[in-house]
Amino acid sequence: MPPLAFSTLSLAPAWLENLTQLGYTEMTPIQALALPAMLEGRDVLGQAATGTGKTAAFGLALLARITPRGPRPGALVLCPTRELAAQVAEELRRLARPLPHTRVLTLSGGSSVQRERASLEHGVDVIVGTPGRVHDHLQRERLDLSGIRTLVLDEADRMLEMGFIDTVTAIASAVPPDHQTLLFSATFPEAVRTLSTTYQREALHVEVAAEDVTQRIEQRIYDVGRDDRVPALIRILGHHRPESAIIFCNHRETCDDVAGALSRSGFAAVALHGGMEQHDRNTVLLLLKNGSLRVVVATDVAARGLDIDDLGAVINYDLPREPDVYVHRIGRTARAGRSGLAISLAHPSDGRLLDELRQGPLAGVAMSPIPSAEAQLPPPPAMITIAIQGGRQDRLRPGDIVGALTTGVGIAGTDIGQITVNDRISFVAVVAAVGARALEGLAAGRIKNKRFRSYLVKPPR
Repeated sequence: MPPLAFSTLSLAPAWLENLTQLGYTEMTPIQALALPAMLEGRDVLGQAATGTGKTAAFGLALLARITPRGPRPGALVLCPTRELAAQVAEELRRLARPLPHTRVLTLSGGSSVQRERASLEHGVDVIVGTPGRVHDHLQRERLDLSGIRTLVLDEADRMLEMGFIDTVTAIASAVPPDHQTLLFSATFPEAVRTLSTTYQREALHVEVAAEDVTQRIEQRIYDVGRDDRVPALIRILGHHRPESAIIFCNHRETCDDVAGALSRSGFAAVALHGGMEQHDRNTVLLLLKNGSLRVVVATDVAARGLDIDDLGAVINYDLPREPDVYVHRIGRTARAGRSGLAISLAHPSDGRLLDELRQGPLAGVAMSPIPSAEAQLPPPPAMITIAIQGGRQDRLRPGDIVGALTTGVGIAGTDIGQITVNDRISFVAVVAAVGARALEGLAAGRIKNKRFRSYLVKPPR
């Protein structure tokens, strides 16, 4: 069906203006199918994968039923991973700009329980969390779900795959019976259907056909020897010179080894896996998303929830064990209709794995020799990131930071990239060429007539 404009919905002008500022003009298929029913208060069972616009869809729906500064939370979103929860919460805060003083809180493992409890005591409007941490607060009677009007189960199939069925059931049972339930899942196994039958009332089932992402991705297989993978990877990166890349390994130890070797060779590369501290993982995700980091070497589990609009390339240092994992990996490089590049390092001895992939997504893709060694190193990252030790609790907004940089420091607005404002700290990406001037100006100047400590954010080592 042809794209529909958001203006066709029964949204107030302030909401439409904010969507336009965020770059949302035409609805994606899942938004066009689900939003009208969700805005009417209906339960919806949506089949859609990551990157289809479902967060904005359920976000607009739940925010339409929120009363800011209410006595209890009015909406709860459950996500399978802390990374996805953080990503969803960030999107909800952007969508909520027409509702001043809307408080969105993330509850997830790896975060300070004490800080979460303090935030809950001060009052919250929307909660986004992982099942384990939300259930923990619920059991300890720190969380009151009696005011929930909208419950969202995001990526329900993954939550159930990860063993959260009992936890999700316990949380859903604590929500008032007359709430709206929005359930989204990429697949519909029996457990998801049972969840819908149990907790949804006459749900509208909408389904967006999965796009064959391989049609928009240039796929390459390079023939490498088992002992020559790192030198081959360096030559491949130097030959293709992607603006950004995720390199997938099957083990965290391999991630560390490969990231270290790339760094020693002059690449801006870091590892991302479950053995790292959550603060370091958050830093890696931030820097890659805002253009301050070019290469991340990751495991599949650590990369869950990593959603980048314009990722240059995906490289399989290790072939995945399942074809579905391969498709999920390479789909990260072809978002929002863009083209992408997927590279796999392989050897004929990879036999079984390669044969399975060639019967599916790699059908017809021949092996290529490693590019010549004369290729140049990719340029350094285009952006750098500055941390400002102030956030929402200091009443800082993205516009305040833009004003400090443009009016106060004289940085052009076009040299300012992504801005992230958290409770106690904010991050702003600026073009590397003006980074030193921006950092010096923020450190010496004031934002909203107040001085905040500022420093350069460096990738973890």
